[in-house]
Amino acid sequence: MSIRLYVGNLPQSFEAQELEALFEAVGTGVRFKAVLDRDTGACRGFGFANVGDQALADAVIEQLNGREFGGNALRIEVSERRDSLHGGASAERRPAPGAAPASRKAANKIVHADSVDSEAPDPRWAGELAKLKSLLAGQTVGV
Repeated sequence: MSIRLYVGNLPQSFEAQELEALFEAVGTGVRFKAVLDRDTGACRGFGFANVGDQALADAVIEQLNGREFGGNALRIEVSERRDSLHGGASAERRPAPGAAPASRKAANKIVHADSVDSEAPDPRWAGELAKLKSLLAGQTVGV
């Protein structure tokens, strides 16, 4: 069974070979993958390492947690799976394939309407328009 470790506080730019050399110094069979920014491709400051057994995972944490790497103190700990972070709630939130989506709370505002009523004023300006109409109605022109 593979154990997943969180490796945090990585510098924005680092040599993957240097980090892999740190892991290899502890033991063989550590596979690391940095999490990269989608837009820039730069490291987001963390990644995950997979190790083969619990003894190796404990050794990696003991020897490398807090160790200086690229000017930062590494943070290494056992990573919890996403489902266990929320008590299994994430599986409940995902609808089953082919199931109807869960209904959302009804909102009391219209964000978009397909049919536009040309007689109705723009709701953003309805208050100002009502004031203007009452001012115009109160004015009389002496001829």
